[in-house]
Formats: sequence, structure tokens, C-alpha cells
Amino acid sequence: MEVEEHQSNIWEGYVDWRNKPALRNRHGGMLAASFVLGVEILENLAYLANASNLVLYMRHYMHFSPSQSANNVTNFMGTAFLLALLGGFLSDTFFTSYHIFLTSAVLEFLGLNILTIQARSPTLKPPECDQQVNSICQQVEGGKAAILFTGLYLVALGVGGIKGSLPSHGAEQFDASTPRGRKQISTFFNYYVFCLACGALIAVTFVVWVEDNKGWEWGFAISTISIFVSIPVFLAGSSSYRMKIPSESPLTTIFKVVVAASLNSCIHRNPSGAVVNMVPSPPSNPNTTSREEEATEEEIKAVIETETPSESLKFLNNALTNKPIHPSLECTAQQVEDVKVVVKMLPIFACTIMLNCCLAQLSTFSVQQAATMNTKLGSLKFPPASLPVFPVLCIMILAPIYDHIIIPFARKATRTEMGISHLQRIGIGLVLSTIAMAVAALVEVKRKRVAIESGLFNETSNNKPLPITFFWIALQYLFLGSADLFSLAGLLEFFFTEAPIKMRSLATSLSWASLAMGYYLSSVIVSVVNSVTGSSTHTSWLSGSNLNHHHLESFYWLMCVLNGLNFVIYLFWASRYKYRASGRSSE
Repeated sequence: MEVEEHQSNIWEGYVDWRNKPALRNRHGGMLAASFVLGVEILENLAYLANASNLVLYMRHYMHFSPSQSANNVTNFMGTAFLLALLGGFLSDTFFTSYHIFLTSAVLEFLGLNILTIQARSPTLKPPECDQQVNSICQQVEGGKAAILFTGLYLVALGVGGIKGSLPSHGAEQFDASTPRGRKQISTFFNYYVFCLACGALIAVTFVVWVEDNKGWEWGFAISTISIFVSIPVFLAGSSSYRMKIPSESPLTTIFKVVVAASLNSCIHRNPSGAVVNMVPSPPSNPNTTSREEEATEEEIKAVIETETPSESLKFLNNALTNKPIHPSLECTAQQVEDVKVVVKMLPIFACTIMLNCCLAQLSTFSVQQAATMNTKLGSLKFPPASLPVFPVLCIMILAPIYDHIIIPFARKATRTEMGISHLQRIGIGLVLSTIAMAVAALVEVKRKRVAIESGLFNETSNNKPLPITFFWIALQYLFLGSADLFSLAGLLEFFFTEAPIKMRSLATSLSWASLAMGYYLSSVIVSVVNSVTGSSTHTSWLSGSNLNHHHLESFYWLMCVLNGLNFVIYLFWASRYKYRASGRSSE
């Protein structure tokens, strides 16, 4: 009796930090997740403290050209988010998310130490620009450049590992098989985004001010201390964590099912080409006991659901056969269904890349727009690199309101468990980002009109700001901040809850991969626009040193149209998607 009670108290498939079976009354829950939320504040502070202002460090201290500085920052941020896939893959396959976080935090700590030492030591930086001829600047090169990029990409590797492991580690503290657990997971992801914003708020205000006024070595030092403190904070929750036991590589499963389906579709195993023996036959042994003969309808149904593949994506059903071409290509019905789930999620993932392409404008043209405007608040001059404070504050205000007011009301109104579904949240984010691009275009038209009326249209120096407050730029920041709240929290929860349990960390990492691809897509669109609009008689839309001569409003309208078309495509795929847990169509 005691043995049965002890077994029922064990979280099946989970272990604690000592690799012993996790217990229901001791491991997991909100207490364990709260340590993750605290760590996320420190981690995002360490990352964004430098990422938000790094282009200025590259330009003024490492003496890269403006285009090189922008490309270096884009490559750094894109690589960091893409490496989240590596962190998620390792968390699912070889190590627990617990160990991946600790390893990644140490790597980021080492990278920030290297950057801090270089920023503090004049001998590790290129010589200062010639005071007589300010344009003569020696770009960082050789060993000094190697130190810079070693530090940067150690940070990127650490950030990727943390982003790929920490969200799923926090969500795994709740039981996704119960309605209460699913509600707690939803709340966790809302507050995960809230904590992201908390760290970002400190980064784009206090740390940016320190970097601009006290020196970059102090900015890097604050980031180093922040990521160092996150390690003992995370370790403090060790006794309460439960960790999913690593299993077969999700990439191996996907590859095996796709290859087996492709080969088997070409080689029919029977005259009709149908898959045989996909559902086990009932026992025919005449000596079967009466208890075995009296299997309940529920048990039979459970066996059929486990062993019978669904009718969707029938091509993948070809992977099932009783005579595989090679033993290594033998697939189970569960593996086929897991791969189907991943394939169905990919169109949703693809549709969010354009949304993140719009978000990328926050750190590029929007900052340049604000730099030409009046950024004073009374006697205080607001640094353009701190402009992300507007979407950050928007997220911090909306996240609790959404979780404690909007969602409970929606649950009562719709009489559904989620209230607002994951796909609806993502769709709202797409709509808000489209509106943000339209607002950005209208604000740019107004900014140019003021530049013409004030006689500063041909002024290239930022020493003469336009007589228009930068608060106009805050409008597009607020819409994009709201879009980020709905889309990122919705994506994280969607990928975590819908993905097979063996692939949760990797699937959750797709949210960050979408962000990275959005940055890359933004660079591609800018290059294509300049190539198409430039000619021997006309300058391209986005070229030249004077922002007033750009056709930035046309670029924003183009982004608005592209995102609108993307939303239509998203509606097509979202309406066809059936939630894995309930099997019902999305709303």
C-alpha cells in the first residue's frame, strides 16, 4: 500500500536536481517558477544593457563605419536568438534545461568579462580618432578585433542557451495535463514577458545612462554582475525544481519519419500500397483469462488512439509499416503523430517572422527618427537608445491587466478554458504591428513637414533638432510594444503546450528563432528596396546621410502592406489548425 502511494506521488518522466524521481508534493509549482522569473529579470538586463546601445560602441569606440556597426549588431542579435534552437535541442536531448542554463550563464559571464576588460584597457582598443582630422579613425583589427568578437559571440552563445532553456524550464514546473496546470502555464508566460520588460526597463534607462556618461566599461561591468548574480538566484530554487528527463533527439525523430515516409511511398508493401498492421489486433489466444476478455471500451479506445495515425498529413503515415527498409527507419504511430504536430506548427511560426521584422524597426529607423527630434524632457535630455522604454512600460502595464482582468472576463464570456486562444493572441499581435507601421508612416510625414516648415530639411547635423517632440515616435513604440506582448507570450505558450513533450524546449525556441529571422528579413527588405528604387536618375528610398531625404514613410507603408498580407495568410493557416489537446479547430 505504501509502495503504491509512493509511486502515485512521483512525477513520471521528471527528476530533481540530484537526478532522483521528482515528487508531486515537493517539486514544481509556482514557488519553483518564481525563481525562473527572478532570473529572467537579471538575464535580460545583462543582455539588453549592451544590445540596445551596442551600435554606438561599435561606431565611436571600435571605429566601424555606420553600415558595418549596424551589421555587426544585427549579426550579434540574430545569432544570439538563433542559438536558442541549439539550447532547446540540447535541453530536450542530452541534458536537462537546468544544466543548460547554468552552462550558458557561465559562458555569457565569461564573454562579458572579456568585453569589460577590453573596454577598460586602452591598449586593447584602437587608437582614438585624430583630433585635428576627425574623419581619420583606425578601425579595430587583428588581435583586438579577435578579443571583441570572441567576447561578443561567447555572450551570444550564452544568451541563446538561456533563451532556449529557461522559458521551458519554468513552464515545466506545472502539470500541463490538468486545467489548473494549463492556466498556471498561461500565467507563467504572461509574467515571463513581464519580467523580460522589467530587465529591459533597467537596461534602457539606468545602464544606457551609465554607458553614455560614465563609460562603457561600467556598462559591461553592470551586465557582468547581473548575469553572475542570476546564477546563485537560480541555484537557490534547485530543491524545488522538477526537470524533464532528456530523451531521443527530436531532430532524429523528424528526420527518421520524413525519410521513412518518402522511401515507403515509393515502395509499396502490399498490392494496394496501404500500410499494414498499424493497429494491433485483439488477443486471439483461447487461454486468455476472462479479465483480459472483458477489456473495457475505454481501454480499447485508448489503444486505438495511441496506435492509429490520424487522417491529416497522410503522406507521413507511409512511415508506418511492419517491414521497414532498414531497422533504423522503423517508426511508431506516436512518432508519426509528433512529427505531424511539428509540421502543422511551422506555418504559424513562418507567419510571425514578418511581425518580428516590424519589431526590428524599433532599434533601427525609429531611433534615427528620434535622434533628429527634440528629445528633451524639461532639463533632461532623453537618449535615443532609451526609446524602447515606451514599449517596455506598455508591456509592464498590460501584462498584469491581461492576466488578471482580460483573461478571466474572456473565460466567462466564451466559457472556454483559455478565454483567448494562443492563435488569437498571435493574430492580435499581427494586427497591432500592422497598425504600428501605418502610424509610423503618418508620423514620418508629419516629421518631414515640420523639417520643411522650419527650414531644417537639408540639415544633416543632429545638433539642430527639429521643433517637434520625440513623443510622436512613442506612438509606434506603444503599438509595437503591445504587439510584442500578445505575440511573444502567445507564441511561447502555443509552442510549449502544443509541442510533443519530448520536443518542448526546441519548439519553444522557435519563438526566439522567429525574432532572429525577423531581424535578418529586415536587412534583406532594406537591401531589396534600395536596389529596386535606386537608379541613375533617382536615389534609393533609404540611402544617404540625411534622413529627411529618405522616403521612410513609403518604406513604412510597404511594411504595413506586407504585414497586412501576412495576416491574411496567417488567418488561412490559423483557421485550419486543430489544437492538439482538444482536437477542436482554432477560433
